[in-house]
Amino acid sequence: MTAVQVHHVEDGDPDAPAVLMAGSLGSTVDMWEPQVAVLAERFRVVRVDTRGHGRSPVPDGPYALDDLVDDVVDLLDRLGVDRAHVVGLSLGGITAMRLAAREPHRVDRLALLCTSSRFPSPQAWRDRAAAVRAAGTASIAEAVVQRWFTDDLRARAPQVVARWGAVIAATSDEGYASCATLLADMDLTDDLPRITAPTLVVAAAEDPATPPDQLRTIAAAVPGARLEVVDAAAHLVNLERPDVVNALLLEHLGR
Repeated sequence: MTAVQVHHVEDGDPDAPAVLMAGSLGSTVDMWEPQVAVLAERFRVVRVDTRGHGRSPVPDGPYALDDLVDDVVDLLDRLGVDRAHVVGLSLGGITAMRLAAREPHRVDRLALLCTSSRFPSPQAWRDRAAAVRAAGTASIAEAVVQRWFTDDLRARAPQVVARWGAVIAATSDEGYASCATLLADMDLTDDLPRITAPTLVVAAAEDPATPPDQLRTIAAAVPGARLEVVDAAAHLVNLERPDVVNALLLEHLGR
């Protein structure tokens, strides 16, 4: 499939080192809001909507993981960025790992948050894609957002949960289902040892979607990778614990 021109938002000095940020299935560029101000003081921050998400085009499926990587490479080329730091969470982290293994010359430093190199229950993704195709993203939004945040955050900040449930529900059915299907078939086991970028791996202690053991697997296989486990956070660790995540990203990307 041909690369599509995905939507992106830029912040910071255009002459500073670039940081590309790719987010979770069902999210938009807005999920990185807590990181923008901090990172933009030192970097050219480029946030991207995955194909089928947010304001990016929604090509007909099926999608392959390399299609998502091609989209990112096309974006870097359009921006005139030869080499960037890459930060990815969940689906964005999966895209980032494949990019770093396939196009090592394009990735400076890599940060992988709440992601996986291979899901132990691939049928769950096929089932979710089927549910979306049958009844739309609104039908799964409540269940998905429950996994994004801890019980504590959902109790004290219901408006956050409502906001992100609405974002999931607004995601294209085709885009969501096609991305979910590619996650079922995804296996980056052989790619991990080929990653040469200095890599930070961040797990969330209460993440039911990509539990810490999945991040430990990544950190053990990527040469020289460093693992950090963040307490009191679920899948969207960057939204729930921005203080910790921002400090980790600044320290890693600023080396």
